[in-house]
Amino acid sequence: MTATARSGGRVLLTDHPWAGTEIEAAVIADAGYRLIEAPPGASPSDLVELGRDVVGIITCWSPVPRLLIEGSPDLAAISRLGVGVDNIDLAAAAERGVTVTRVPDYCVEEVSDHVAALILAWARGIPFFDRSIRAGRWEPGALPLRRVRDLVVGVWGSGNIGTQTARKMASFGCTVLRDDRHSSSADDPARVPVAELLEMSDVVSLHLPLNESTRNIVDGSVLSAMRPGSLLVNTGRGGLVDTEALLQALGSGRPAAAALDVFPDEPHVPEALVGRDDVLLTPHVAFSSVQSVLELRRRAPEDLVRVLRGEQPHHPVALPQP
Repeated sequence: MTATARSGGRVLLTDHPWAGTEIEAAVIADAGYRLIEAPPGASPSDLVELGRDVVGIITCWSPVPRLLIEGSPDLAAISRLGVGVDNIDLAAAAERGVTVTRVPDYCVEEVSDHVAALILAWARGIPFFDRSIRAGRWEPGALPLRRVRDLVVGVWGSGNIGTQTARKMASFGCTVLRDDRHSSSADDPARVPVAELLEMSDVVSLHLPLNESTRNIVDGSVLSAMRPGSLLVNTGRGGLVDTEALLQALGSGRPAAAALDVFPDEPHVPEALVGRDDVLLTPHVAFSSVQSVLELRRRAPEDLVRVLRGEQPHHPVALPQP
């Protein structure tokens, strides 16, 4: 079902991590609407005030709560500048009949590349040796290194990015395991229960959406089930991992290391993680390349415009039944 077409009106851009809004503004203006940009660091009350008369909302990481949705009587569509929609109150959107869209495939190559880079950096000791040389030390034998093709890589989550990550790690010669929760082939030997994946993998890479059933899914019991000496990689959502449980688990060597691109309360990174040499950190950049960001900035407003015109969007989000 398509929405009723709406002519004219304002579209609120809540936040963006790049300089300028010329791409988003051009797409919106060409369709006969006007983009208004929230100031950097806008508070929830600021967004509610700005959103009172808008027909659409484009959001990156800023929360779009019930108060904002219910406070915008003409709101027809919310478009997420990204893949996940955990920052949007989907129940409130469903109750109001607001369409939610996203861009689920713009950064498949970038995130899977980033996962591979993190795994290779860990296996080959690159962060350790970089720090060592910068500190004036020459210690080529100080760290036992791994042969990448001998690694067993467990991919937990089988969406677009998890699937591409599995393909790339297999191309290095790795044995790749995938969780069997949504397996399309029951006899696929690479599909195993999560418990078996944790036990057998040298690397576990997370590719799950964040929702109430997956929040802190990587807790103490999951971590203790990982192989001793293994690596946990998270480029999905920070809320998938219980940070305190991870810190305790690292001390026991199960896992022995973590590579994290996402954190529960961004941009805050727990100080206890920052001070550890067994944790590799990047600032939520796995999605990013010049090409992926340009694609995202164009496609998100384009799908929002489709809704405002009464057309079917390319990537609607399935909403809960109100």
